[in-house]
Amino acid sequence: MRPEVHDQSPAQLNAINEVFHLYDPPLWLVTACDGARRGGFIATAATRASIVYEIPRMLVAVAQHHHTWGLIEASGSFALHLLAADDIASVRRFGLASGHRVDKLADLPPRQTPAGAPLIEGAMSWMDCRVEARMDIGDRTTYLAEVTAGAVLRRGPLLTVAGLLRDAPEADRSELKRLYAQDQETDRAAILAWRRSCEYA
Repeated sequence: MRPEVHDQSPAQLNAINEVFHLYDPPLWLVTACDGARRGGFIATAATRASIVYEIPRMLVAVAQHHHTWGLIEASGSFALHLLAADDIASVRRFGLASGHRVDKLADLPPRQTPAGAPLIEGAMSWMDCRVEARMDIGDRTTYLAEVTAGAVLRRGPLLTVAGLLRDAPEADRSELKRLYAQDQETDRAAILAWRRSCEYA
């Protein structure tokens, strides 16, 4: 059976995390709907997956405990939005509340992308994505998605992880850190359970 964790020293783990912090990924707002059900969350694990001009694709990893994950699984599609550097309000709306308990879009204009996903008007851009393939990696499902439509709504600096942690009010930073630690524990358990269920290739 696959080992649960590798034997890595604290120095090795610190070095790996230092590598992770050499780059500053943009924050993505992911929205999806399934019939009348809708939702959205803030993601960092999204990246371009094709350099072929006429075949645009994205690779996105979505935690399986998110409300929006269920919407993507049911609909096979989602929308990606990039946020303005000062759009802390969208992170507060979509990152600090749970779609299992509240409708995060309740008081927003009922706009949709061509594929029917919720469209966030204040975003810098949006892209419609249709799931082509998925892979369960324990804590997350990784989606390979065809980009079917998109638009730049306005131009300017984008909100990144470092920018959020630097500019968000202290109360928001504290809540983000609390939720991050909570998600780490949820993800750790899911990853270890997945590893225990896997055999060496």
